[in-house]
Amino acid sequence: MGSIEEFFGIFLSLMGTFSIFDFIDILLMAFVIYGAIKFIRETRAGQLVKGMAILVFVYVISFLANLKMVGSALGNFFQFAFLAVLIVLQPEIRNILEHLGRSKIGSRYTAGLVEIKESEEDAKKRSILDVVNCAAAFQISKTGAIIVFERQTKLGEIISSGTIINALSSVALISSIFFNKAPLHDGAVIIRCGKIYAAGCILPLSSGDDIDVELGTRHRAALGMSEYSDAVIVIISEETGIISFASKGNLKRNLNKETLKVELENAVFYNVNSDISFKSSVLPFWKKK
Repeated sequence: MGSIEEFFGIFLSLMGTFSIFDFIDILLMAFVIYGAIKFIRETRAGQLVKGMAILVFVYVISFLANLKMVGSALGNFFQFAFLAVLIVLQPEIRNILEHLGRSKIGSRYTAGLVEIKESEEDAKKRSILDVVNCAAAFQISKTGAIIVFERQTKLGEIISSGTIINALSSVALISSIFFNKAPLHDGAVIIRCGKIYAAGCILPLSSGDDIDVELGTRHRAALGMSEYSDAVIVIISEETGIISFASKGNLKRNLNKETLKVELENAVFYNVNSDISFKSSVLPFWKKK
């Protein structure tokens, strides 16, 4: 009982010194922490934080185990880590600050409260079927398209280059986006959690200089996107109607409706690339020479 009374005595004495400015200080700090967590979840920073956490863990272990060489190397690295993070995440930080400058605080918190949502797994299944059906139709009509499935790496900075849609997937919607007279048909569609989240997005081109000359800008953008993140990308050539699938800097070409469905299901639900041997009409992964 004595310890409890002592605790409450200390608590009451501290509360006696608590002012409105302390409350504002705590509120602002909570807002900063919330913004940092949201920033990490929405961009590549999430993957970077995981990597830094692993290095910190190794550093602590090296300190406890007196591993001088590892500890010294990581200690020197951490001296410049903050500057390195700022350089790597410069585009994301710039986009967040620009968004903060033009947004109304709190306007987003009431959006979507009455929206009836289907489960994320059902939405992903729907989006895969819709993309597969559209790809088959685009193959016949030779309609050019590039569709990105976001996975673990968040693509907030890519999404900001296009137009936010955030709509349930449908064949009609995808077809209308890539209709050759539509204003967004030249950009990429981003699918997040089974929803068509954005359209008309600009993707980074591959930095490789040894890419097959037969591949156009769409394929170079798809390869660049797959090098930039863990996303998987579906490409339909406007010239040939060939369906391609990009992942991890590789490109698989000449897919059909069935093989594309297998690739997308394996990538979206199992986070792996298919190792199934398809028909002879499907070429193996094309790798930069």
